[in-house]
Amino acid sequence: MAKPAYKRILLKLSGEAFMGDGSNGPIDFELVGKFCREVAEIHALGTEIGLVVGGGNIIRGAKMRKVGPDRPTGDYMGMLATIINAMGLQACLENEGIPTRVLSAIEMRPVAEPYIRRRAIRHLEKGRIVIFGGGTGNPFFSTDTAAALRANEIGAEILFKATKVDGVYDSDPLTNPDAKRFDELSYSRALSDNLRVMDATAISLCKENRLPILVFNLTRPGSIMKALNGERIGTIVRGD
Repeated sequence: MAKPAYKRILLKLSGEAFMGDGSNGPIDFELVGKFCREVAEIHALGTEIGLVVGGGNIIRGAKMRKVGPDRPTGDYMGMLATIINAMGLQACLENEGIPTRVLSAIEMRPVAEPYIRRRAIRHLEKGRIVIFGGGTGNPFFSTDTAAALRANEIGAEILFKATKVDGVYDSDPLTNPDAKRFDELSYSRALSDNLRVMDATAISLCKENRLPILVFNLTRPGSIMKALNGERIGTIVRGD
């Protein structure tokens, strides 16, 4: 097999991807297990892998604000949801025989190590998959921003954003059958046209540090391996 195009990656997963059709509760472990087997394949190639997972399958702070707690409280609740997902992901990865560590931006030592950048890098160098939980540890920042931040901190070569759609479109492909998919996109275009690649803070952080973002469909088998090998899938966001 050809040498992978990237040595160290950061993979961002949406919490909603853990649900499947929702019939198995907030975490469909059969679905997560399939994803973990794909991750195991790229890990076997020697790729260093960091993971950031959202918490939208359990709770979304943004939706709660209209009827419930204030923004900081809702955001902290969402951060705690990411820890639940991180622990579930860790269990599934270790079922595949992969050494894994959960590092949390919110300290909770019984279930996760506190996030320390040098410790995270050392785990990666030792061949462990590192799952970053707890977002950035601060309210007002999304897990997209956490993914961009951690990717830059650990020196990832690319940020993979795995979603339920096969890239970035000029409009919603679910409501507009004529929506156009972009093969490549600049950071500035993504920001100026509000194309919902990631939130603006995350894109700006990647732009400032020239970190490419690849958006692709996680539900298609083999997508992660294709992305790792540099095949043209999804939409890549990079220089202006």
